[in-house]
Amino acid sequence: MTGANCHDVTQLIPLVESIPPIAGKVGRPIKKPDCLLGDRGYDSEEHRRQLREKGIIPVLAKRRTENGSGLGIYRWVVERSLSWLHQNRRLRVRYEKRNDIHQAFLIIGCIKICWNHFANSSFC
Repeated sequence: MTGANCHDVTQLIPLVESIPPIAGKVGRPIKKPDCLLGDRGYDSEEHRRQLREKGIIPVLAKRRTENGSGLGIYRWVVERSLSWLHQNRRLRVRYEKRNDIHQAFLIIGCIKICWNHFANSSFC
């Protein structure tokens, strides 16, 4: 977590480096994503170069171009999930000063989303 006055693009590379290994398949776990999707706020040749050096394909929308970069078909999933989290008042406006308490409310919000999803499906 970072402060509200910290720009997102400065945290792009540390965020990618902090991705934990993905287990599940037999063999060596995956340590990095194949590609990274981002909006115009992440458009920077330096970041594109750093992602390519790590073996990640950057799919970042270019600044000063027409809308319709094609990222919307993937981005709506993220926007929908954030709107579900913002249904919880304590996540819409951050009242907690401590990161661990805010993280706990994020986990509770994610549990509520999963519970509602599975309760309304034919999964069980």
